[in-house]
Amino acid sequence: MSHQLINKEISWLSFNERVLQEAEDKTVPLIERIRFLGIFSSNLDEFFRIRVAVLKRISKLGKSAKDIIMFDPIEVLKEIQDSVLIFQKRFEAVYQAILHELAVEDIFIVNETEINQEQAIFVRNYFQNEVRPKLFPIMMDQAEEFPDLKDHTLYLAVVLNQQKVSKATFAIIEVPTNTLPRFLILPKIGNKKFIMLLDDVIRFGLLEIFRNFSFTTVDAYAVKVTRDAELAIESDISESYISKILKSVKQRKEGNPVRFVYDQNLPEKFLQIFVKNLKLEGAENIIPGGRYHNFKDFMSFPDFGIKHLQYERPPKLPHKDIAPNKKIFDSIKKKESIIYTCYQSFDYLIDLLREAAIEKDVVSIKMTFYRAAKKSSVMNALINAVRNGKKVTVILELQARFDEEANINWADKLQEEGVKVIFGVPDLKVHSKLCLITFKKDFKYAVIGTGNFNEDTSKIYSDLFLFTTDRRLTSEVDSLFAFFRRNYNTPSFKHLIVSPFHTRNKIISLIGNEIKNCQQGKEAFITFKLNNLVDPEIIDNLYHASKAGVKIILIVRGMFSIKAGVKGLSENIEAFSIVDKYLEHARIFVFGNGGNPKYFISSADLMTRNMDSRVEVTCPIYNKELKKELHKFLEIQCSDNTKARVLNLNQDNQIRKTDSKADTKAQDEFYEFLKKRHLK
Repeated sequence: MSHQLINKEISWLSFNERVLQEAEDKTVPLIERIRFLGIFSSNLDEFFRIRVAVLKRISKLGKSAKDIIMFDPIEVLKEIQDSVLIFQKRFEAVYQAILHELAVEDIFIVNETEINQEQAIFVRNYFQNEVRPKLFPIMMDQAEEFPDLKDHTLYLAVVLNQQKVSKATFAIIEVPTNTLPRFLILPKIGNKKFIMLLDDVIRFGLLEIFRNFSFTTVDAYAVKVTRDAELAIESDISESYISKILKSVKQRKEGNPVRFVYDQNLPEKFLQIFVKNLKLEGAENIIPGGRYHNFKDFMSFPDFGIKHLQYERPPKLPHKDIAPNKKIFDSIKKKESIIYTCYQSFDYLIDLLREAAIEKDVVSIKMTFYRAAKKSSVMNALINAVRNGKKVTVILELQARFDEEANINWADKLQEEGVKVIFGVPDLKVHSKLCLITFKKDFKYAVIGTGNFNEDTSKIYSDLFLFTTDRRLTSEVDSLFAFFRRNYNTPSFKHLIVSPFHTRNKIISLIGNEIKNCQQGKEAFITFKLNNLVDPEIIDNLYHASKAGVKIILIVRGMFSIKAGVKGLSENIEAFSIVDKYLEHARIFVFGNGGNPKYFISSADLMTRNMDSRVEVTCPIYNKELKKELHKFLEIQCSDNTKARVLNLNQDNQIRKTDSKADTKAQDEFYEFLKKRHLK
């Protein structure tokens, strides 16, 4: 079936190109364009750490590799290399264009050769007091072995020349961005504002660092290594689960290099020192670049408080059905609601937990966690609940990628306070987003979400959280928490669709029902809003539905393996992606159902892992008003002709056209919809 699929890694690169397009888009505020460059760079780092690393592992399996991923991994790696080099040139062109536009705004990024005397004194003082104490050069002519360069870390390869010695000395310095900001704001000159990167502050002081060696010239070139970040957790039963995770996280930092990015001006003989010692195999690992790397830091580029250079951040809207200054429990009991983060405040959840912590009739609180905020008010509310005599249970997923150590730290804090912590389910990741609050007489409130209970990400992740007292849902959420405690009993569900037990078969059954309805002349359609859609079996069923005449709309932010709009295969499938100021993260499934549409929200994407190796929850929406609300949300998404890109066979990310002559941005339109609805 591979000829009917787009490789998911290649489709991911197409997604990241959409991020790069936002940096190229001159209608996007200037500082936001810089931040999109940072997001693009951060995404690409993770792509190499995870997806390219896995491809490299699989490629070593020989002929059987193609059977595993349905594509030749060697060919995919070559295509990745070609695409990344093209993106690198576009990236550099965008960055240079942005520098010119910043200059128009009297903002200048300057290096160590472009500052005046007053600024030089400022930089020298900063270097002496803040930077120099954190620099520890490794002299390569003295080192016994090549240093173990850390993943995700920026280094300067320093070439030192002496007038009377033809052979140059070579040193490596870590740029300490983990303890110092990447950007230093220099003294203004009139209205002109100046920024220097930490890399250049170090370049400014290099001669001073090496003054004892009498070098005449010192040149520094940025380099960065990306390592395989997939965890390998061994099944040694004598070792605790937490110890295994911590050991695996440590091994990740020492994983095999999968990419080396370097300043293309780095002399060839020094480049070869890195290539040899890092044991880099194949040209696809070696990426020439510009003077600066680790552009992920540009996500925190200084804004100087200039409003027109940033997105307008309108105030969070109050929810029309949750009364202010009154018990949130009463509002939810009266009417279930959906909270839309980015548009409405995540504080509703924190308020709910705060009330639960002090409400005398609350018996217990249970929650699942995949990623928590660093300074989590949610966690603090749970700790407060324990102090007030409530029974609190937290299902904490230790294998949340790149958050393993943070989750272990939270586990320690929670356990110290008396919270019962359960570390997921053996052989399954718990990715569902659930909260259950139980009162005396067994009355329950539930929160079922599409995104993490994380107040930090809720500011930029557009997600949905259902607040409900519907016994059909709350009783099954309770059953799932019972499964977390006793994994040997597989619960049955009539309403919730739970992975890994039922999701795949249920989705296929619902697609089949649309095919049947279409054949019988009944109303039949499918609308999916997702982050990723790559599972071959689900795709095959969607192809069958398209061939049967079912109209299918797919709104997919990230990886997308369907060849949409192909005659005889998928001509009834329309697919597009929205990339804008908020990260589209909500998952919604809608099935026409012969004129009585079925609506679901979910924590799961349609990926093999989400259906077969994770605990995920897809929740039906029964409330008619909430169905109308979701319909309006999707209708507005489908009206976007400004930030929506067509997902087609060519993967050229063209802006989607609609019948409307007016420019429409779905995220702005939905905010206005909620605002007007509240005012009514």
